Amino acid sequence: MPAPEREMIQAVVFDLDGVLIQTEELWDEVRAGMARAAGGRYGEEEQRAMMGMSSPEWSRYMHEHVGLPESPDEIAAEVVRRMSARYGEQLPLIDGAIEAVGRLSARWPLGVASSSNRELIDLVLELSGLDRHFRATVSSEEVARGKPAPDVYLEACRRLGVEPARAAAVEDSHAGIRSAKAAGMCVLAIPNPTYPPDDEALANADVVLNSLSDLTPEAVEIP
Repeated sequence: MPAPEREMIQAVVFDLDGVLIQTEELWDEVRAGMARAAGGRYGEEEQRAMMGMSSPEWSRYMHEHVGLPESPDEIAAEVVRRMSARYGEQLPLIDGAIEAVGRLSARWPLGVASSSNRELIDLVLELSGLDRHFRATVSSEEVARGKPAPDVYLEACRRLGVEPARAAAVEDSHAGIRSAKAAGMCVLAIPNPTYPPDDEALANADVVLNSLSDLTPEAVEIP
């Protein structure tokens, strides 16, 4: 008996960090610098644990686990301040980001579902000129749980007015892939070369692409 045909895609939702901007290393650098200045612990375990966490989650983690003495709100505000300053100096757009977003926005309404803070999402889209392409943007600080929970993707689909089964997500990380899959979306993975998703998460992707240059309307329609 043939498998049931997948619902036709009606919208596409992008992750931000690691998909459109190469910032996972920058997040790591900023948070590690703060941790080491305070005498806290910061290594691969801490970095991986925070990937996908919302701002309230990772700032609390840095206070309770990494050992920063400031309150979670103070930690989050300082990280955002440092990240904003770095973006203002040079926005680390990934090669092909402008073109990929343009190709897909000509076909579908687009959204962003990001673990970045609202302030940083808006700044990135403004500085890059990509803001005109996105109809809905959601920060995981605006929902109950960060990735790998599905909340941020479910909210993005709600704001776009589409059922998750009729939407595609573009992701790079283990937490992000799991988040979009848990939301019931079609998942296109472009593995982050620095912090690649684990094999189990990657197996959940419907399509795996090498780079943004491969992200075409035809690739979205493959599943």
